[in-house]
Amino acid sequence: MTPAELAEVVLSAAHAVFRERGLDPAALPAHTAVERPRNPDHGDYASTLALQLSKKVGVPPRELAAALADQLGRTAGIKSVEIAGPGFLNIRLDAAAAGQLARVIVEAGGEYGRSDRLAGQRINLEFVSANPTGPVHIGGVRWAAVGDALSRLLRATGADVGTEYYFNDAGSQIDRFARSLLCAAKGEPAPEDGYGGAYIAEIAEQVRAVRPDVLDLPDGEAQEVFRVEGVTLMFAEIRSSLRGFGVEFDTYFNEKDLHDRGELDLALDRLRAQGHLYEADGATWLRTTDFGDDKDRVLRKSNGEWTYFAADCAYYLDKRERGFERVVIMLGADHHGYIGRMKAMSACFGDDPAVNLEILIGQLVNLVRDGVPLRMSKRAGTVVTLEDLVDAIGVDASRYALARYSSDSPIDIDVELWTRATRDNPVYYVQYVAARTASVGRNAAEVGLSRGDGAGFHPELLDHDKENELLKALAEFPAVVAAAAELREPHRVARYLEDLAGAYHRFYDNCRILPRGDEEVTDLHRARLWLNDATRTVIANGLRLLGVSAPERM
Repeated sequence: MTPAELAEVVLSAAHAVFRERGLDPAALPAHTAVERPRNPDHGDYASTLALQLSKKVGVPPRELAAALADQLGRTAGIKSVEIAGPGFLNIRLDAAAAGQLARVIVEAGGEYGRSDRLAGQRINLEFVSANPTGPVHIGGVRWAAVGDALSRLLRATGADVGTEYYFNDAGSQIDRFARSLLCAAKGEPAPEDGYGGAYIAEIAEQVRAVRPDVLDLPDGEAQEVFRVEGVTLMFAEIRSSLRGFGVEFDTYFNEKDLHDRGELDLALDRLRAQGHLYEADGATWLRTTDFGDDKDRVLRKSNGEWTYFAADCAYYLDKRERGFERVVIMLGADHHGYIGRMKAMSACFGDDPAVNLEILIGQLVNLVRDGVPLRMSKRAGTVVTLEDLVDAIGVDASRYALARYSSDSPIDIDVELWTRATRDNPVYYVQYVAARTASVGRNAAEVGLSRGDGAGFHPELLDHDKENELLKALAEFPAVVAAAAELREPHRVARYLEDLAGAYHRFYDNCRILPRGDEEVTDLHRARLWLNDATRTVIANGLRLLGVSAPERM
């Protein structure tokens, strides 16, 4: 019996009690939930339904809890129900009902943990979105890992998700990039405000290979060639790096398209129709202070040029016009000041910022070796890049390490720790269970042990304390996935997997799965193999949500 199934049983019992006592069924919720008590001595699961309903129906909570306990006690699969405190229900399942979960998980396979919790939601998820002026730095890599994991979680809970990378090939940063390429091609030092690093020289050479005549052109024309070709090459490299990291986007959106399609004018017209634009000093302003911003924002300068914020407005409107009800944007720590103006902009369009716009801020990441943060990249010259991180600890460890912590916490990634083949390396600890459960399956086949079909499964034999502990941990997975998606916190999955790995190790150490020597294969061996394989399924499903492999051998 899964927690969701038990919750339905509790609600059904409440309906029965209400009918018997003539209570108003309108007071009953459409859904309820059960939780694992912190102290396992209090039972397998706890329900607070009696406490929630007592005031609504005018029945003392312990009296209502007693009626629910009596009704639940007649339900197959429930071993006992105790009333605690003011009206908590502590429920114990019998071994057969608890053990049946192993079969449910194995038969569900990759679907176990998925739900329709967020079904009907259309979410646009934008992350990374680094300008194509250099390789993806380690801060952007954090959003690559977290954003991709979040997209997997949202889809696993039924949401319709579109992932998006936003970039531009215009503006002052791109101009500095083009000047830097031109200087590198001419063998001159980088401009004072330009970009350094070996990658600039590499791209400059690639541009010259495409356009051998580029240095024969006047500097202005040559710089334009380096801008167009350099941005194309740099962005192709960024996409390739992210692809190697396991991250692909549904849409790569170019800011230039907003200009070319007249979408900035469209956004301006929409905001004017909403009554939030005004003219002052020859410029066009958006009155964002009406919605809590610290100052109004210029959309069009007095010389007719558009501001970056005008493009932000047009891009937000474009997403909403494409049918996305919720726009989620992941930004770096240096963009915290954007939240107020973006929320105000959403309100100026007539949206509810609490519903239609969500901005997540990620904190800084350091790569640490020998206790010292690494500040410089061998190739980029100024920052640690995606390639530096992957070269140091690998893709799996990188993705796991970046997704393992709450995004609002800074991270120091210790190279020595994350490359260690020991239990204190979190990704090794979890992947080791994936490999061990697969190894048990192979060894079982060698001694003639198989799960067999469901008819030969005897879940009531899984009555050891460590088996029960592991079953309860496995049962939590769907709720963990749902919470991680709803709260935008992929780290919940990583921490859950580590707890699950610990529960499996304790089960493995105390409950022998395989027969020894000439020992005959028994129903207990088969039951434990079901539980082993259920663990493999959940570990693999959880790692997949984080974009991390579940190896069969290590």
